[in-house]
Amino acid sequence: MKKEYIIPIFVPHLGCPHKCTFCNQQKITGQEKQVTAKDVKDTIEYYLKNFKDDSKYVEVAFFGGSFTGISEKIQNELLEAANEYIKNGKVNSIRISTRPDYINKSILKRLKKYNVKTIELGVQSTNDYILAKCKRGHTFEDVKKASKLIRWNGFILGHQMMVGLPESTKLDEINTAKQLIKLKPKIVRIYPVLVIKDTYLEEEYKNGEYQPLTVEQAVERSKEIMGLFNRSKIEVIRLGLQNTEEISDPSQKQSTVVAGPYHPAFRQLVESSMWYDEIVARIKKFNVKVMQVQIIANPENINSIIGHKKENILKLKEIYDVDVSVKPDESIKKGKFEIKIEKTYEDVLEEQREKMHVH
Repeated sequence: MKKEYIIPIFVPHLGCPHKCTFCNQQKITGQEKQVTAKDVKDTIEYYLKNFKDDSKYVEVAFFGGSFTGISEKIQNELLEAANEYIKNGKVNSIRISTRPDYINKSILKRLKKYNVKTIELGVQSTNDYILAKCKRGHTFEDVKKASKLIRWNGFILGHQMMVGLPESTKLDEINTAKQLIKLKPKIVRIYPVLVIKDTYLEEEYKNGEYQPLTVEQAVERSKEIMGLFNRSKIEVIRLGLQNTEEISDPSQKQSTVVAGPYHPAFRQLVESSMWYDEIVARIKKFNVKVMQVQIIANPENINSIIGHKKENILKLKEIYDVDVSVKPDESIKKGKFEIKIEKTYEDVLEEQREKMHVH
């Protein structure tokens, strides 16, 4: 299988006419200056030098602002610079992210000309009241139209959604996930809302009008949403904002995060919590009271099964009084596991009876 590499190019806040309450793109991307075609080439050259595998799939990804809202001239210059590397076989495809109201047939025709393959839409919520509250400047109707156009024109569709937006409930977010599933994206990103410096949301937070989710609440909500996407075979390619100097623990001096469910290993917390639920459900199915079990799983899943700082192992011991050992096994499919009973309370009682018998 080819190893996939992404070359990220950030176009901070370009092309976005709206100032969403939660957004400060310069702070989120850690970049304030305008990107040029030369920057694109320099970035691609730098990454290509550092990629090791011969058998690789390379994608140039324009992240940050609303790409298709930038002036057409700049869009073309940036895409042309990246497309040169597709023409000479060094890069395989291009990915962009944009707003749902900045997609139409002529835009898509132009993107296709430059070998753009994947288009991610910043949806955030499918609830029009919440979108208006966040000053998004588009509706769910725009999301539906753009998603259909993108798919009909042969692009890979991606969606980005948020948990913990102002006035958004757990039910709103589950509904957003369900509505997005109907639009058939291939990939999804889930971002818990962080309060970033110099945003409307920071003012609302300081005035006591907005209460961010705790890490535990964000994990619980994201876990349920991720389960919905997993069952629909839609890949969640990111959970939580990318950890950078600016997006880091609020206690760090250089961090622009004021408050909210920041955690450097947010995805692992969510996946570990999902594994925990699965393991508990399986243990409860045993018709004996177990004391020791062994979990056998693919090596790639072991860390998530154990949990962040061994959280799952400790919780199983504390809540269910079960000792868990974990064994990696390449032959087990990723995402699956086997569970073996090593000792039950019946075994212990039997041992005690035998000892008494001997005496």
